[in-house]
Amino acid sequence: MTRRSALTAAAALPLAAGLTGAGARPAAAQSAQGPQVPRTYRVPLGDFEVTAMMAGTRTVPEPKGTFGLNASDEEFAEVSKAAHIPTDKAQFFFTPTLVNTGSAVILFDTGLDPAGITAAVEAAGYAPEDVTHVVITHMHGDHIGGLSDGGTPTFGNAALLTGQEEWNHWTEAANDTFESKVRPLEDQFSFLGNGEEVAPGITSVLAPGHTPGHMCFMLESGGQKLMLTADLANHYVWSVGKPDWEVRFDMDKELAASSRRKIFGTLAEDKTPFIGYHMPFPAVGYVEAEGDGFRYVPHSYQLLMT
Repeated sequence: MTRRSALTAAAALPLAAGLTGAGARPAAAQSAQGPQVPRTYRVPLGDFEVTAMMAGTRTVPEPKGTFGLNASDEEFAEVSKAAHIPTDKAQFFFTPTLVNTGSAVILFDTGLDPAGITAAVEAAGYAPEDVTHVVITHMHGDHIGGLSDGGTPTFGNAALLTGQEEWNHWTEAANDTFESKVRPLEDQFSFLGNGEEVAPGITSVLAPGHTPGHMCFMLESGGQKLMLTADLANHYVWSVGKPDWEVRFDMDKELAASSRRKIFGTLAEDKTPFIGYHMPFPAVGYVEAEGDGFRYVPHSYQLLMT
């Protein structure tokens, strides 16, 4: 055997072994690991650093029972088909946002439970004790669920803030989640009116309808703006695209539609990006006026360029 033929034979051995090993399990036969959703998405905004955090996601059947209550089945199917999404199920996302202003670390909403929001904050690179403020946009369970556990606050060093109108409603609502998660921390809360500052560059915007005191928050730093719209819209097609379609979760459906039209109209005109709590993760996008509603435009790289 020549030196060349010996080298050629040796190079072929790994391939031959892979083809002839009867007991070997090829890599392609390994168990699938399932869908993957990123846990965090961080963008700069002037001197701020804004992190959208995945606190949970799940598939929910029969979305027509939640969205488009005043739309016909035919219209719902037509709009869904145009967006390439099914009508028999939908994917729900829960996206709290963390804003590092340089002097404060501000968490907007707390997800479904303490374990989930703690994991999300840690995935973003912070410890719970690093959070200086927790702002609750409204008091639905998927926003207050991670605030406390048995009266023990998840973010023990944080000042707690929410809208005054929202607080006034839920203190009289006899709601079990509010009573267990929020009421025990009553003495730690401060209250906001419309147009008030959480911190320099972060201003409340009353957007009622989803709940009586539901609030959005405008972030502004270094000449850049981004709005946290919370639950102004609960779906990027069936709610952003069709602002007048009724949503089961909206307590005052007519007022919620009016708030959607007002705020999304301004965001579209000003080309201001937003983070929507239930938008497809990472939940950052824009709106464009289209027909009698709006078109959701997912963020690509606009905010990544510094």
